[in-house]
Amino acid sequence: MKHHDTAVIMLPETTAATANNREPHVGPASDLETILSAWHEATERLQRTHEALGSEVRRLTNELEIKNRELAHKTRLADLGQMASHVAHEVRNGLAPATLYLSLLRRRLQNDSQNLPIFDKLDSAFTALETTVTDLLNFTSDREPVCRSFSVLELLNELTDALAPQLSAQSIQVEIDCASDLSAVADREMLRRGLMNLVLNAVDVMPEGGTLTMIACPTTNGIEIEVADSGPGVRDDCKKIFDPFFTTKSEGTGLGLAIVQRIADAHGGHVWAANCPEGGAAFTIHLPQQQLRAAA
Repeated sequence: MKHHDTAVIMLPETTAATANNREPHVGPASDLETILSAWHEATERLQRTHEALGSEVRRLTNELEIKNRELAHKTRLADLGQMASHVAHEVRNGLAPATLYLSLLRRRLQNDSQNLPIFDKLDSAFTALETTVTDLLNFTSDREPVCRSFSVLELLNELTDALAPQLSAQSIQVEIDCASDLSAVADREMLRRGLMNLVLNAVDVMPEGGTLTMIACPTTNGIEIEVADSGPGVRDDCKKIFDPFFTTKSEGTGLGLAIVQRIADAHGGHVWAANCPEGGAAFTIHLPQQQLRAAA
């Protein structure tokens, strides 16, 4: 009885002290700090995830808008193409006999100096109409390009040779910058038609003379052919110049550049316009690398 109570009281105290030496005590303040730190890190991760998702959503939204505009543009072109093709064929069917009759009439009027000028104007009107029909048919042509390898320099020289009389008459100098061994893999006839449209546009804007420059060079992902002039340049609404039937000329169908774009699209490439720093405008056709590999 005399020491029993003391022994019972001291044993629990000694045991508690030993336990405290093995495991440091974690108080309420330490727990709260750990929780706040974890909460802060989780919040930052969520913020970064939110920003990344927001950026991805914006990117996908922009891509969707671009694709929707492209789809709407192609749908509109398809509708215009069907209508234009029908009209062009009907007009051409009517032009065939009219052209024949004009040819017969010219023979009868060849010695009629009084009426022959009137006939010449009529003949010019029919020629312009025939050109319009041809542009319409070229615009509505949706055949797949037949790609073959050919010399780009030979094609550019062929274009300038075909227009040599007109270039000389308008005092237009021609500069060609193209390696003699540069080849392109494309539908040569389609590309020739597209480049001819660009060259004719350049000639039209330089009635008093100037310089026509054609540059062709390989790029890291394809080949580019540029047709530049020293004319007044393109206007601020140059984004519309590739739209069908858009024209700034008093005469013309507004299909020339639309045909160029259609030819570029058919090759998986694209075309764009820009004003040159020294004046004038430059139109560039880009053909992608896969087209170069296709016929390698």
